[in-house]
Amino acid sequence: MTDHSLTPEDALVAVMVGISVSDETIRTSELLSIEQIVNFLPVFGNYDADRMRRVANIVFDLFEDEDGLDALFGLVKEDLPEHLYETAYALACDVAASDGKLAQPELRFLEELRYSLGIDRLHAAAIERGARARHMTV
Repeated sequence: MTDHSLTPEDALVAVMVGISVSDETIRTSELLSIEQIVNFLPVFGNYDADRMRRVANIVFDLFEDEDGLDALFGLVKEDLPEHLYETAYALACDVAASDGKLAQPELRFLEELRYSLGIDRLHAAAIERGARARHMTV
């Protein structure tokens, strides 16, 4: 695996997979959330969902290295257009919220993603609040 170049859609998938594996447990609810997002959001309208496995394997490989998180964020920042940075953060928040709880590693992942992509704290708070509202239960 020498080529780590990603399409913008791949970069968004990588962020979602990254938040899912950040706590070392990939939950079914998170996988279903990723699948639904890819199947229904307009940003993935022309995306070949068969690429998701390749992207997931790249993320898994990166997370085996000590600096894997930084490498992931570097790839995302390199391959994702700036106008989709907030989208990436919103998707990460949605996947993180999908199982109803946020573990410390997920919170750290979100904080580092926010910093890496230069997302303003106020905008991040609004995105986080929207994710929390979408994933509330009765």
